[in-house]
Parts: sequence; C-alpha cells; structure tokens
Amino acid sequence: GDWTSTIHFILVNVGSHFDPARSIFVAPRKGVYSFCFHVVKVYNRQTIQVSLVLNGHPVISAFAGDQDVTREAATNAGLVIMERGDKAYLKLERGNLMGGWKYSTFSGFLVFPL
Repeated sequence: GDWTSTIHFILVNVGSHFDPARSIFVAPRKGVYSFCFHVVKVYNRQTIQVSLVLNGHPVISAFAGDQDVTREAATNAGLVIMERGDKAYLKLERGNLMGGWKYSTFSGFLVFPL
C-alpha cells in the first residue's frame, strides 16, 4: 500500500525535506502546503484509490477505474495546513499498480508560512 522504496528519481528536493528512502515529506515549518499527485495504472482492469496521507490520516483521495483503457490516472491536488514535523505521503488504498509507480508523480511545496 504505502509508497515506500519506489522512487525512481527526484527532480527537485530543495531543503531535502522529502525523504526518498521512505517516500515521505516532512514539513520544515508550520504553514500552508500545496500537494498534487498523478498516479498512473497501466493494463489493469481493477479500480485504484490513492490518498494523500497526513500524519496517518487520508486527507484527499483520487480514483481510477475505467475497465476499457490501457492507461488511466488517479489525480488530485489540495492545500493542507501542516505543523513542523508533520508527515505527508501517498498511499494506495485500493487496488494494485502492476506497473509500479514509475509513471506517477507527487509534488508539494510551502505556499506560505503561518
């Protein structure tokens, strides 16, 4: 379920607050953060559900469930308030990614401090 040890490469990690070994973002300070994700399932007929998890609790989810396409994405974005040390990561809540996470993206940034 969790997105662990599946990072293929990181394009930007200013401040190194994203832990690539555990695939977890740790907030460096209290503030409003923006996150978005695009999780692709390939050649898979089952529905997937992906959630952005904040400190162990899902806050936003996305679904992909079309049975007649070879590729489909579960996509969502949102703003969350985080305290310093809070953790955010993606979790596959339902289904499986037969092709892994290699076609998927996850990004986030501090919009403004509080």
